[in-house]
Amino acid sequence: QVQLVESGGGLVQPGGSLRLSCAASERTFNTWNMGWFRQAAGKEREFVASIIVSGSMTEYGDSVKGRFTISCDSSKNTGYLQMNSLNTEDTAVYFCAVTRAWPGRRPYEYIYWGQGTPVTVSS
Repeated sequence: QVQLVESGGGLVQPGGSLRLSCAASERTFNTWNMGWFRQAAGKEREFVASIIVSGSMTEYGDSVKGRFTISCDSSKNTGYLQMNSLNTEDTAVYFCAVTRAWPGRRPYEYIYWGQGTPVTVSS
């Protein structure tokens, strides 16, 4: 079983930046693909980005393309989500998860999930 712990969420002003981290418990982290999802109050879970941990391929949701960057450091068993040019519509709880699927745009494709970290974009 893979345990995932997100961190880095918080309150940020519109136009600001945050970097989320996702620490994995398993040393075989680089055998998985990792994804980030978000869920705003009253809305369905939305795909944000995914990455092949052992390679360089990435995939992004349309709403974050050009603003967010997904990356990972397999030596640290950690994934990241750099979020720039944040706006109020980015307010949500952000989750990381791992999957064997690619590009992994659907929540049901993911096997293990973190508990989520809240991001609030507000002035």
